[in-house]
Amino acid sequence: MTMSSALTEDSECYLYTHIITGIASIVGHNDSNAEKEYDPYSSTMVACLFFIMLTFIVSTLSKNYSQVDKLWSITPVIYSWMCITDTRTLIMAILATIWGGRLTYNFYRRGGYEWPPWSGDEDYRWAYVQKGEFMMILTNPIVWNIFNFVFISFYQMVLLWLIATPSLVAYTMAHSSSKPQDIDCETPHGVYASYNPIGLDGIATLLFLLFVLMESIADNQQYAFQTEKYRQKNAGEKLTGYYADGFCQSGLYAVLRKPNYAAEQSIWIAFYLFGVASMNGAVENDQAEIYNNKLKLWWNWTALGWILLVSLFYSSGKLTEQITLKKYPLYKRYQKRVGMYIPFVGPFIWKMLGNSGDDNDDANTAKKQT
Repeated sequence: MTMSSALTEDSECYLYTHIITGIASIVGHNDSNAEKEYDPYSSTMVACLFFIMLTFIVSTLSKNYSQVDKLWSITPVIYSWMCITDTRTLIMAILATIWGGRLTYNFYRRGGYEWPPWSGDEDYRWAYVQKGEFMMILTNPIVWNIFNFVFISFYQMVLLWLIATPSLVAYTMAHSSSKPQDIDCETPHGVYASYNPIGLDGIATLLFLLFVLMESIADNQQYAFQTEKYRQKNAGEKLTGYYADGFCQSGLYAVLRKPNYAAEQSIWIAFYLFGVASMNGAVENDQAEIYNNKLKLWWNWTALGWILLVSLFYSSGKLTEQITLKKYPLYKRYQKRVGMYIPFVGPFIWKMLGNSGDDNDDANTAKKQT
C-alpha cells in the first residue's frame, strides 16, 4: 500500500470515527480518558435534536406545520459557526450566513414570521397533504402526528444538519494535522490542505455566491410578479399576459420553472466542495496513485446531505406542480416548454436567439377554440 492510499483510508477512518464518538458522547457512552475537548460533532447533534423536538412540539400545539420552514435558513448557519477552527471553516460560516440572512429576509417579507413566533403563513402544501391528496392515510390524526414527527420535524431537521456537515469535515481535517486523537485508526498528520483561493476552495466560494445571487434574483422576480398580480386583482383591473395565466414565466422563469429551488440545491452542492478541498491534501504526497485517490476523495459521507436535498426538492417540486396544474390549466403548456430544474436546451437556445414559442402555442390554442 502506498503512502497516498494509506492516507486516504486513514482520512475516511478519521471522519467516520468522529461521527461515532460524537453519537457516543451524546448518549453518555464515551469512555475515552483523554482530556475533554470541544467536539463540534456532538454539539451540533445535540442542537439538531433540540430543533427536532422544538419544531414537533410547537407544530403539534399550534397546528402550524411550517415551523421547520422558519428555521430552514437559520440552523445550517448555527452549525457552521459551531465548526470554526481555521480560515476555511470561517469562510464557510460567513458564506452560510450570507445565504441564511438573505433567505430569512425573503421568508419574512412573504409573511413567514409573525408574532407570536409560532404563527405566520403556513406552507399551503401541508394543508393539501393533510387532506389526503397525497396519501389518504394521512387524514388519520394519529398517522398525521407520526408523519409530522418522522418527516416534517425529524427528517427535515436532520437534513438541515447534513447539508452543513462539510464544515465538520473541514474542522476534522484541520485538527487531524495538528495533534493525535484518541481513535482506533491512524491520523493523517501533516496532510491538511489549507484554504486555497485559486484552487477548489476558490471555485466553491464563487459557485456558492453565484447560486445565492441566482436564488435572490429568482425570489425577487417571483415576489414582484405575485405582488403586481394581486395588486391588479385587488384593484379590479383586467389581468393580461402572464398575469392572466397566473404564474411567472419571465426572467429566470423563462429558463427554469423553479430557478430558486434549482439554486438552493446547487448552493449546498457547492458547499460540499469545501469538505472535498479539505481532504485533498491527503493525496498530494504520492504521484503514483494521485489520480485514483483524488477521485476517491471527491466522495465522503457528507454528500448524503445534498443527495437527500436534491431528492426532497424533486418530490416537493412534483407535488407543488400537481397543485399548480389544478389552479392554472395553462401551466401544462409551460411545463412542456421549460424545464423544472435543468433547462430544456432546444427551447433555451431558441429563446436566447430572441424567439419565443408562445405565439405559436397561442395560435394553436385559438384555432382549437374556434
